Amino acid sequence: MTETIEVDTQTYRSLEFAARISGCTTGEVVARLVAEASMPAPSAKESSEQPEEASGVTIYADYEGHRTQGRYDLRTTRIDITSGPLSGQSFKTPTGAARAVVAHYKPGVSPNRNGWSFWVLDDGSGKFLQSIRRAP
Repeated sequence: MTETIEVDTQTYRSLEFAARISGCTTGEVVARLVAEASMPAPSAKESSEQPEEASGVTIYADYEGHRTQGRYDLRTTRIDITSGPLSGQSFKTPTGAARAVVAHYKPGVSPNRNGWSFWVLDDGSGKFLQSIRRAP
């Protein structure tokens, strides 16, 4: 069943942009956002039970037909690229890593990207890195 949702022009442009950089449709972006917003936050007990070494999360980004994989450090917010031509490089922020990927594969376009909505968790959920972002 297909339903129509009305949004203002700026919101639609933002959805189109998010869809373009994540390689999916605007509907899939909306579905991911709704799914993320519907997820219960982990309890304090669950968070405190995570071992120290579990501070890293595997992630990926699909851009211009290429998948780049990496590891996101929950404590430092660093991303270490683990596959492709940028493998071995480390970035202080998800945005810095996203910009490097864009600049590598499409040097003629502005590399400005929001890294939090560029990277996807590599756990099969399809969630953006934003879904596990911690408040500063």
